Amino acid sequence: MPESMPRTGPAPFNACRYLVDRQVELGHGDRIAVAGPGGALTYARLAALVRRAAAGLRAAGVRPEERLVLFAADGPELLVALLAGMRIGAVPVPVSTMYHGDELAALLRDSRARTLLVSPQFADAAAEALPMAPEVTSVVLTDGAKPDVPPGVRPIDWDELLAGGEGHDTAPYDTWDESPAFWLYTSGTTGTPKAAMHRHASVRHVAETYAAQVLGITPDDRCFSVAKLFFAYGLGNSGFFPLSAGATTILDPARPTPASVAERVRENEPTLFFAVPTFYAALLASDLPSDTFASVRLAVSAGEALPADLYRRFTERFGVEILDGIGSTEALHIFLSNRPGRVRPGTSGMPVPGYEVRVVDEHGADVPPGVPGDLLVRGPSLTTGYWCRTGVTRRAFHGEWLRTGDKYVVDDDGYHTCLGRSNDMIKAGGIWVSPAEVEQVLARHPSVAEVVVVAVPDENGLDKPVACVVPAPGATVDPDELIALCRERLAAFKRPRHVLVVDVIPKTATGKLRRFAVRETARERLAGASAAPRPADVVPAADEGIVAT
Repeated sequence: MPESMPRTGPAPFNACRYLVDRQVELGHGDRIAVAGPGGALTYARLAALVRRAAAGLRAAGVRPEERLVLFAADGPELLVALLAGMRIGAVPVPVSTMYHGDELAALLRDSRARTLLVSPQFADAAAEALPMAPEVTSVVLTDGAKPDVPPGVRPIDWDELLAGGEGHDTAPYDTWDESPAFWLYTSGTTGTPKAAMHRHASVRHVAETYAAQVLGITPDDRCFSVAKLFFAYGLGNSGFFPLSAGATTILDPARPTPASVAERVRENEPTLFFAVPTFYAALLASDLPSDTFASVRLAVSAGEALPADLYRRFTERFGVEILDGIGSTEALHIFLSNRPGRVRPGTSGMPVPGYEVRVVDEHGADVPPGVPGDLLVRGPSLTTGYWCRTGVTRRAFHGEWLRTGDKYVVDDDGYHTCLGRSNDMIKAGGIWVSPAEVEQVLARHPSVAEVVVVAVPDENGLDKPVACVVPAPGATVDPDELIALCRERLAAFKRPRHVLVVDVIPKTATGKLRRFAVRETARERLAGASAAPRPADVVPAADEGIVAT
């Protein structure tokens, strides 16, 4: 609806105005909104940049409800573009910067985006993707990014975009609670990337439930997330939560390592720290001093279950309590969580205020405490569905309830414990990995006759992809060569951490794969080899990349 036309329907609500303009109106204009290597921005400066970028996007032809794909490192430009997109009623789509060109192209085609924003680190992947995404007509380039663009695609420098907004209307578009705000792609339980669509109201809901009532976030907090903005988890940690409270977000474009994270913590002194279990394990494996996290009042873990031993080792060494919880892209953020001072290690805690969960049997009936079942959740921030995936949406939702795909058990005190997935998907470092996708890459190698990829816990109890391979007749399998092949063809987090050569893949009498038996074989083989030196390619450097750029 044009802004000049009055509307008599629901009350206006725009998530950008809620996060930015509201803070300026509350008198927080001089407070620091953004810190980090990209420079500091006050709320007043952030608001001014968002207004200019919003007007610039309008002038560049970005229309309300049109998708705007963001393929960029964490920094002021990415945050500004995300906010500006929502401000004009467009639908920003931050996507994983770990994608290769063909993977990015598939998302561009699926989203029907006409505009792509790219930062220099990912210019090569963008250049590879653009010829395969014919609907893209313009590319916004930050920090001097210069990817090759096909004929007919207009490159727009970030400063040019901001200049294009000068003198144009900067009022928020006439959105309301139910208006589409942004998309987040997830592989979820199907293995095929699909876009979870979220409303403007979802931003307010996660801020006023988990951020306010579990974290107790205040304007004096400084938030630093190892998980990046393209994650639902990172988007809340580094975007929605701090801005909703007038607090500070610390944005770091670099690939996180224990050393780089420790440097950022020392320099910016966050009070709230967010990571995934894999990264907490990496911190424990480092030689960081015990006072590294002295400024942090609370740490948060999500993405996959945090083993109780990891929790105890981290809190004993660094003196910081970790709140483990579970969320999902579909729910936008955490809906089950431990509470400050009431952590029960090894559990996901209790429902976040505003959310309800159920543990049900195969017939959908609630099971009593102590009995495993499938976890369902309902709450105000759930996705409205998956873009152009009607069948998947209907299978995922049961009325108001979302079937998470996780197996859980609840105890008599109401604490919920994760038992794993309800299917064969692998959650490695907080991101879903489709075994079939990895298997397809490995099966192309001439030395491979059969291959199955399964999840096997590493020494920290965290699931990692492991490939079991039957050699082709007369061939010799080189594990390093197969891992290198996956590194060339797939995002880093998808590659197997081990390749095990086996004589046969167990199957049923009817020829169906016995994936459970494959997992058991892999676990036994790796347990037997645990005392041997680890191959260089299995050192978990790529696990850090799971939450990196």
